[in-house]
Amino acid sequence: MNNKPTSPGFTVLLAALIALPALGTDLYVPALPALAASLGAQVDAGQFTLTAYFVGLAGGQLAWGPLSDRYGRRPVLLAGLAVMLASSVAAVLAESVAGVAASRLVQGFAMSSGAVVTRSIIRDLYAHEKAARLLSSVTVVFSVVPISAPLAGALLTEAGGWRAVFWCMAGVAAALLVAVSARLAETAPAERRSMHPLHIARTFATVLGERRFIAPFLLVLCSHIGILAWVSNSAFTLIGGLGVSTAEYGLMFAAVMLGQISGAWVSARLVLRAGIPRLLAAGAALMLAAGAAAAALAWAGVGHWLAVVAPFTAFLFGTALIVPNATAAALSPFPAFAGAASSLIGAIGFTAGALVSAALGAAYDGTARPMASMAAFAGLCAFALHRVFLHGKT
Repeated sequence: MNNKPTSPGFTVLLAALIALPALGTDLYVPALPALAASLGAQVDAGQFTLTAYFVGLAGGQLAWGPLSDRYGRRPVLLAGLAVMLASSVAAVLAESVAGVAASRLVQGFAMSSGAVVTRSIIRDLYAHEKAARLLSSVTVVFSVVPISAPLAGALLTEAGGWRAVFWCMAGVAAALLVAVSARLAETAPAERRSMHPLHIARTFATVLGERRFIAPFLLVLCSHIGILAWVSNSAFTLIGGLGVSTAEYGLMFAAVMLGQISGAWVSARLVLRAGIPRLLAAGAALMLAAGAAAAALAWAGVGHWLAVVAPFTAFLFGTALIVPNATAAALSPFPAFAGAASSLIGAIGFTAGALVSAALGAAYDGTARPMASMAAFAGLCAFALHRVFLHGKT
């Protein structure tokens, strides 16, 4: 186990890699209305390009972890980044919503490698509270993406149309290919896992049968559902439903993501002193309160943008107390196959994200009610699961 602190440069590189799935949504969502209008598509068809991305993320999560356990973290990351570059260029060249959706499916598969392998690298180096602190520090740095990417996506869309967003993603892939080649050393255990399907299946079954994995993972899943409800539906809710401009939406999205970066900063500062259990309890309670407030305001018919932005800012603060700490707790029992455990966290989480995206696209009614109700549901589940499985036991 590594006892040395990580360098700032290494932390930034890990943050950039773990932020790739978020980049694929946060940079893209401001362009959704423009893409739908440009290609003559309805809201649900435009939303489907995001759903396809989530499906790709879910599938990639299952693949990259076992691959990195077998072949190492570094070569698997390089392969994922190369596919990201190719699929981003393919999206630029697409002439239909179906073409964009197909490119997004592959792009999601590729970009999931960053999050899966980075979580595995952190588990290779640390466990328990030390892993949680590094995950929180990485979250603080990568939160530059959800703050800046919506603004960048809005500006790119206004300046060059929706295709400019994909050119930007291609540039990010190229830059990370260079950085990983130059800066990332191999961290995977010397003993490599088999890639035989039956062996992988048994490994997944072992992880899913471990209570120390399931209990914290369910909290991560609830957090992902609430976060992805905001990410996938906020553009249509605020731009289409409440009439804010694309640039204003970018600022509002960034303001909400400040909740996440603030929560991650607090988590990184407190986890070694307060411990994982207390931070999980605080995060679950805050998710419940903020989700309930968002739903109450939406169903009361409050149509001001602040009635959406304020509760979701608090909600994402709560999720940032949960995700790094619950992830560290879920991965700590598995030093020999951290990649497989990381794969399951991502695959199940982004499968839920695809379902949430599709459901909210179908339920969209021009108000914040569907999105806020989903957040309230996620907060209620997180609070209940914590009370049942983790209260006083983590």
